[in-house]
Amino acid sequence: MADLEQDGLVRCVWADGSEMMRAYHDEEWGVAIEGEREMFERLSLEAFQAGLSWATILRKRPAFREAFRDFDLDYCAGLSDADVEELMGNEGIIRARAKIEATRNNAARAIALREDGGLEALIASFAPERSPSPKDQSGVPTSSPESTALAKELRSRGFKFVGPTNMYALMEAAGIVNTHLVGCFRRDAV
Repeated sequence: MADLEQDGLVRCVWADGSEMMRAYHDEEWGVAIEGEREMFERLSLEAFQAGLSWATILRKRPAFREAFRDFDLDYCAGLSDADVEELMGNEGIIRARAKIEATRNNAARAIALREDGGLEALIASFAPERSPSPKDQSGVPTSSPESTALAKELRSRGFKFVGPTNMYALMEAAGIVNTHLVGCFRRDAV
């Protein structure tokens, strides 16, 4: 069940950890994303999040945006090996070479998708017919047949760090699937 907080609003349990997480829950998470750059940012941040907490990524998001020039696809796809080395020295971001190189690779793959409708349309095409209705956190899935199919499709197109779990998290964050808990004030608002 979602928790009643001091401000009188009922939120998903994970949102009560900090003001940063509460703001993310209340203003961003589950809101439909519009735009290629915005979707690419979410895809990239989900890749960097693998093995880490989302709070870590949110704290570092301003540095990620600066380092990757607001996730401009042409800039990211054009990163040289020297640029990757420079990013490896950037203490503001997650300094994982494979994830930085995946961002470069995935930008090039996303650019190639423009001929087929684009990254945003491809990801949205895997939306489920219905979202789950979890009553508590244990009822929130960590993947779905749709996120598994999306991950498979993206991998077939050369994307990296796109597994069923982080693609499900992307679908949640981007408003493609709604897993706000039943009773959460945001459940019917997104």
